[in-house]
Amino acid sequence: LYPCYFDSELMRSEGRRVSRETGVAQPEPGDIERILKTSHIPYTREAKSHPAYWWKHQGRFVVEYAGSKRELIRLITTSLKNSGKKV
Repeated sequence: LYPCYFDSELMRSEGRRVSRETGVAQPEPGDIERILKTSHIPYTREAKSHPAYWWKHQGRFVVEYAGSKRELIRLITTSLKNSGKKV
């Protein structure tokens, strides 16, 4: 998972995986990490960057999740929205 998946300011062609309404503006990797920890979802944070944003160095999350990737993205998006992140 890359933080750009959840960024409402990006277009889908730029890497966003959620709708603009459900995404958040400039999601922080630390927020995503906190959500994964509190949800007790095993993950590893890697110092890799999304190919389209190689200069940002936000990292990525390799997650062990029993459900689908779509379900995981939805879970994280809902938690990001509920945490009060600016839209």
